[in-house]
Amino acid sequence: MTSRRRTAAAAVALGVGPLALAGLAASPAVAHGTMTDPVSRVSACYAEGPESPDSAACKAAVAASGTQAFYDWNEVNIANAAGNHKRLIPDGKLCSANRDKYKGLDLPRADWPSSKLAAGKHTFQYKATAPHKGSFELYITKDGYDPSKPLKWSDLEAKPFAKVTNPRLENGAYVFDGTVPAKSGRHLIYSVWQRSDSPEAFYTCSDVVFGGKEAAPAPTASAPSDQQIEAGQDKSTVDHGGHGGDDHGAGHGANGNGDQGAGQGGEQSARPSAPASPAAAEANTLQANGAGTPSPVTAASGENLAETGGSGTTPYLAGGGAAVLAVGAAALFAASRRRATR
Repeated sequence: MTSRRRTAAAAVALGVGPLALAGLAASPAVAHGTMTDPVSRVSACYAEGPESPDSAACKAAVAASGTQAFYDWNEVNIANAAGNHKRLIPDGKLCSANRDKYKGLDLPRADWPSSKLAAGKHTFQYKATAPHKGSFELYITKDGYDPSKPLKWSDLEAKPFAKVTNPRLENGAYVFDGTVPAKSGRHLIYSVWQRSDSPEAFYTCSDVVFGGKEAAPAPTASAPSDQQIEAGQDKSTVDHGGHGGDDHGAGHGANGNGDQGAGQGGEQSARPSAPASPAAAEANTLQANGAGTPSPVTAASGENLAETGGSGTTPYLAGGGAAVLAVGAAALFAASRRRATR
């Protein structure tokens, strides 16, 4: 093989290596979604239409948060929760996960669109627009719950009535069973979805009504159809390859929320001019955790959820690709210099 052919072969080999590694690194470990049975507040208002919602509660929520929060209905989250839900989310801000962007979901009122529910076995559904392994915990409000007051942690029963790790995925939704305790009147179900390969967690508030008369009857909540979800995708700023278009994956504040990265006041820009790549966004999340590997999140049972799935190799693959690219560039540069001096 001539010198020129050897140089070309080396260039091809060095070029293919980084591309192959980049392809592996571009497989993001992400998760987004919300409860659809019973219907969460954010999905109910998205189904009504962010621009012109039907119910008084959703109109008030849009007035408080703006329409973008509802186009981004599947990302009420904290990127660095790592199981520290009560520490990161103060009373009165459970439904928004303490994110100013979603503050309309925290409005205390008794007329939120609701789902009928009965005591006993119930099959829950959680729409997963970007599924991933993790655990779900569902809490219900205590007897005497007053929906006209801000929701506090003490309003919830101390222990989840339903808990599952890695439930089955059917038609784009996680499906799992739970036994609903006996209640009457209006209540709220609070869900926590903690990823097992990342500190990220998602939160939902679902208003439910048990048998009997309501003090203030409310409209029935409906989850968005697949057609509605698809129709609104062009207005969503959620990036499934990272942590969303509102930049909450890049600049976490003290509470781990990007839209409060500069304090408790303002949100970041809705659409960044240069979104991070999937691999870079995932690497940022892992690096925020310490040594570049996912921190194990321990369930109440003591199970290490980080062992249930996921991989911490993505940032290493990205780094390896960059290293190979650098070596390749140096080799080609050296070969060019040798040819020039002959």
